[in-house]
Amino acid sequence: MASVTTDRTSCNMETLPKRPCALFWDESFLWGVMAWRALREAGLPFDLLRSEDVQRGALSRYRMVFVPGGWASNKINALGDQGMEEIRRFVAGGGNYLGICGGAGMATENGLGLLPIKRKPPRERVPSFSGPIRFSCAEHAMWQEIDTPVFFVWWPSQFQVEDPNIKVLARYEEAQADAFSADINVVDGRTIGWSELEQRYGILLDPSRLRGEPGVLEGRFGRGRVILSLVHFDTLGDRNGAAVLRNLWSHLASCRPSDPPMEVKYEPGRSFKGVPKNILESIEEIHAAITELIATGERNFLWYWRNPLLLQWRRGVRGLEYSTLAAMIGEIKSLLNNPGASGPDGLPAIPEEIDPSRWEEELKEIRGQLIPFWRSVV
Repeated sequence: MASVTTDRTSCNMETLPKRPCALFWDESFLWGVMAWRALREAGLPFDLLRSEDVQRGALSRYRMVFVPGGWASNKINALGDQGMEEIRRFVAGGGNYLGICGGAGMATENGLGLLPIKRKPPRERVPSFSGPIRFSCAEHAMWQEIDTPVFFVWWPSQFQVEDPNIKVLARYEEAQADAFSADINVVDGRTIGWSELEQRYGILLDPSRLRGEPGVLEGRFGRGRVILSLVHFDTLGDRNGAAVLRNLWSHLASCRPSDPPMEVKYEPGRSFKGVPKNILESIEEIHAAITELIATGERNFLWYWRNPLLLQWRRGVRGLEYSTLAAMIGEIKSLLNNPGASGPDGLPAIPEEIDPSRWEEELKEIRGQLIPFWRSVV
């Protein structure tokens, strides 16, 4: 993806020598795309960092690292011991850490160990809740301008907090009418009876079990602040979430919410090379196949779009995987069709450090698995 730059005046960089935020990209997939797009929509400055960047000490150039959703264990494996130690050193030295969902799980005592908290075992939590839910919020700068604290969560884990030094910034309250537990709308669940449904499904489903549970936490690791959230403030189209992100950038990254939006662009003087035609054709074919596959599922009532990136699927259907594939391929196609990503000849261009041969092999693998499956079901 394109590197992201921002005007030096947008965060008063003349007096603040470090860049505002590093968005950790590896093993985020759909959740990384969601975070990337949400930060752009909110006009917030950030750079994408990979594991190898973190391992080389790149975090020293930033005031905050934001780790979005995704499997925490995969993120940790990508970082390796060196990358994990670099994050600990960064936060202990005064850098700030924002983790959402999987990024929050990565910071628990079974991961980076930034805060002495655990995640509840699956059998003790409501594992399949998704959608809007109201929160009760403790006084904090991140809630500035939030009158009705309704936010989105997407199949979160649950925190287990015992240390009195951990501040609970938000607790779950009432699930909203268009939320779901598994594939059951909360209104229908109340009508049918959650206890009966829990016996039928064999898992905890009643959203009222979440009431009073912590959803956002704050603590210290050395000289740095750590905010861990099961709330997806990066949900696209969520005005409350965008307001909280702007407040957090002000609080953790020393950016003023009133600063002008950044512009996403390639760095001046950076060289590019054209995308080979066979890669463009593979992306077009894969995109057409996943688009038709999603449409087939919609026609057969297997799923529908809840927002631009997330499907709501029927129980027993692997909806998140299809959401992820559609989001990733769609984003690649969009970037290559973006005039701002074109080379001097007007054709799609990619940064020189990207190896087209590796990209070609990875697309070949995706195509080899997707196309036969697509042809068998449509």
